[in-house]
Amino acid sequence: MLENLSSRLNQVIKTISGNAHITESNMQDALREVRIALLEADVSFVVVKYFIDNVKTEALGQKVIGSLNPAQAFIGIVNEHLTKLLGEFNDALNLNAVPPAIILMAGLQGAGKTTTVGKLAKRLKEKDNKKVLVVSADVYRPAAITQLKILADSIEVECYPSTNSDTPLDIVNNALEYAKKHYFDVLLVDTAGRTTLDEQMMTEIKTLKQHLNPIETLFVVDSMLGQDAVNVAKAFNDALDLTGVILTKIDGDSRGGAALSIRHVIGKPIKFIGVSEKINGLEPFHPDRLASRILGMGDVLSLVEEVKGSVNELEAKKMMDKVKKGKKFDLEDFKMQFQQVNNMGGLGKILDKMPMDIAARAPQVINDKMIKKYTAMIDSMTKYERKNPAILKATRKRRVALGSGTTVQEVNQLLKQFDQINDMMKKFGNGGMMKMLNGFRHLLPGA
Repeated sequence: MLENLSSRLNQVIKTISGNAHITESNMQDALREVRIALLEADVSFVVVKYFIDNVKTEALGQKVIGSLNPAQAFIGIVNEHLTKLLGEFNDALNLNAVPPAIILMAGLQGAGKTTTVGKLAKRLKEKDNKKVLVVSADVYRPAAITQLKILADSIEVECYPSTNSDTPLDIVNNALEYAKKHYFDVLLVDTAGRTTLDEQMMTEIKTLKQHLNPIETLFVVDSMLGQDAVNVAKAFNDALDLTGVILTKIDGDSRGGAALSIRHVIGKPIKFIGVSEKINGLEPFHPDRLASRILGMGDVLSLVEEVKGSVNELEAKKMMDKVKKGKKFDLEDFKMQFQQVNNMGGLGKILDKMPMDIAARAPQVINDKMIKKYTAMIDSMTKYERKNPAILKATRKRRVALGSGTTVQEVNQLLKQFDQINDMMKKFGNGGMMKMLNGFRHLLPGA
């Protein structure tokens, strides 16, 4: 996410760090590079000018030029103003209404609106313990109603039945009555999208909003639209007076301009970001955390929250007990670790939240594709082989490779990785934790 922008800004920071002295001249050069990096990231020109002017005012003052550590001072200023640009703090959903709290979802076709309704319903049910009803008022797009029903069934959330022969107004009115009678906490309304902005679409959704009087009107936008996303958001906000924005497909956006522009241009908070296509791929938007990620400092807080939400506590405790007692780590344990990584969205998503210098040190041989292969190899072994991998000799390795669609070399690679993990576990078990931490300290200054 935002990979190109992050790389460019980190290059600027390295350049500043390499200067013996920070002067007005080389600071101007650094700011010019920052401006180019933002424009290449498809950030709105108006936003870029606003951002650079504010950073420049502070950077050319005593805060940087008079600082003993100018590079750190510069990073601090850029981080502070990036955070302000993005909204400063997380603006949570407002559900403070007489039940059901109504959330109206708006956006263009193809932005991932229906999928986002499913993701948000899952989050409200599991994280906020809400009884959620979803309904589709999209009677124009083929299979839109069916798509929402399938999503709702997959997360065990009720979907109010509607058909293409109903009018959108009748659908939402009937769904609201049903939600009231059956004591739902939240009603999520998926509306029709269009490939372009048009008067008919705006008139229809304004009518729906007038009848429903939702507590939240959220605009779902594809972050890959770049500056166009800002223009579309502005049009929707003028028509509907939005309460917030959800940015989708931000994991696939190498530029990221929409994230940096929308909040400033329309003055409405980004409430969530879509970070993957999976049904759990929706995260609350934290401006300070995203700013930190853009500057290559990672987002450890979000990573910790994901670990808490994804890791099986009982299994984790069993693993820690093994480590403490110095017991043997087997391939079943190894496979469980892969499953935990997968539950968190994959290794790529985890590394995306790590500080750039640490992520760069991750072994290149282990990636999401390799993890799938490793899992297939372990599944192709007998239970006895998983518990006693030392017995895996040539004949057994060939059988495992054939059963998992891999090669003997890849099976050897798995076993090599496993041996390395086992060696590390032994060090932990034999009281070597502090030695290992000291070793990491040499690798990661300031850790």
